[in-house]
Amino acid sequence: MNDYTNFEEKGYQIVEKITDNIQGGRVTYKAVKIDTQIPVIIKQFRFANSSNWDSFKEIEREIDVLRGLNHRGIPQYLDKIDSGEGLCLVQEYKNAEPLSKLRSFTPEDIKHIITQILEILVYLQERIPSIIHRDLKPENILVDDDLNAYVIDFGLARIGNATMAVSTMQGGTFGFMPPEQLHNQKLTEASDLYGLGATIICLITQTKSQDIGSLVNFATNRINFKDKASRYSFKFIQWLEKMVEPDPSSRFANAQLALEAFKPLYVVRVPEMRISSKVFEYEAQKLGEKVQFTVELNNSVPDTELQGSFSMVDHPGDRLSSPKQITASNPQNAHSWISVSEPVFKGNKIKCLVTTDTRDLRAGQLYQRKIQLISNASEEPYIIPINIKTAPIPVENKSIPYFWLCMLFAASLFLPLQLVLIEEVFTIVGNRIESIWQ
Repeated sequence: MNDYTNFEEKGYQIVEKITDNIQGGRVTYKAVKIDTQIPVIIKQFRFANSSNWDSFKEIEREIDVLRGLNHRGIPQYLDKIDSGEGLCLVQEYKNAEPLSKLRSFTPEDIKHIITQILEILVYLQERIPSIIHRDLKPENILVDDDLNAYVIDFGLARIGNATMAVSTMQGGTFGFMPPEQLHNQKLTEASDLYGLGATIICLITQTKSQDIGSLVNFATNRINFKDKASRYSFKFIQWLEKMVEPDPSSRFANAQLALEAFKPLYVVRVPEMRISSKVFEYEAQKLGEKVQFTVELNNSVPDTELQGSFSMVDHPGDRLSSPKQITASNPQNAHSWISVSEPVFKGNKIKCLVTTDTRDLRAGQLYQRKIQLISNASEEPYIIPINIKTAPIPVENKSIPYFWLCMLFAASLFLPLQLVLIEEVFTIVGNRIESIWQ
């Protein structure tokens, strides 16, 4: 048993319930038209289940809006039904998933999806009268397996000159509403761009809709997302920042201008990382010497910014058991004798000073270590070998004083004469002893 409304008298058969907003009295079904077996969506407002007439007005508003729309990216209005339990909207079914369902898209996929949504907004803004959706968010943008994008749920949409009177309908989703909508101020053609921009931010940073507030700086009303989108091109990030400017006058004025600015951009453009040297070899000249060398990183790819960090590759000869971040301010927390002046780097011309402190190392030894660079230039880390040979223990060289050298030399001159005299003395003494014994 189920509590599905019977729509067979109206020519539709329910397949499944998709959503059930009990508090709002709204239920969404997937159904088929009996005579054609074509799938449809039925949105129903149940009078008996709710006294929330805002939900009823939303369905009425969506019917009014969809009746006048004809765009491949907007599921078509098909029918309006009074089921006896409430007002129903019948709409074209699209076999697609909302962007709120996190999926992996290539940079080309993302550009294709964004372009389609902007084209839908251009259509809405250029028609007469124009339409402001007012609730663009990941749940209201569908994408199918062929990367066709659709905008749904026009229950909060506003029909009429978008730059004129203040909206009379409250609503929207926190984090995706522009500040002017949040404060019930005048809406413009730039208003929907904010919701689309926030949706794109969720898409590229893999942020769930309910967590978008974690990216908002409430002191400035800005969405801070750049640290989570380092792999995306610099120009694309600038474009996206303009989409979500808190001040509507600082955004693109309309969807057409946003689309024109977006078309030539690379969503992802990978920077290069040219390194000054592939290996560093040094020999210390004295015990305890601090050996320093500079690593230069350069990127010349336009519209990109090189970002990354240095870290140590673990070595069994060191005290640490796992690779650690090299921290210049406190190298003991990172490695016992290697530190880097810029362990985290950002820019296109970077100079980092690597210091190796040999005070705690054994003399006359060769130490071979590796530093890895993790950056947005490559999915794989770049390895820099470092070979440091410590200075040997010096041998003490005691010199003989000059005076004693002279005395030794003089002695060496008289030594043959002295030996002759000694020989003569021993001869005389020997002869005398021999005569006595005789």
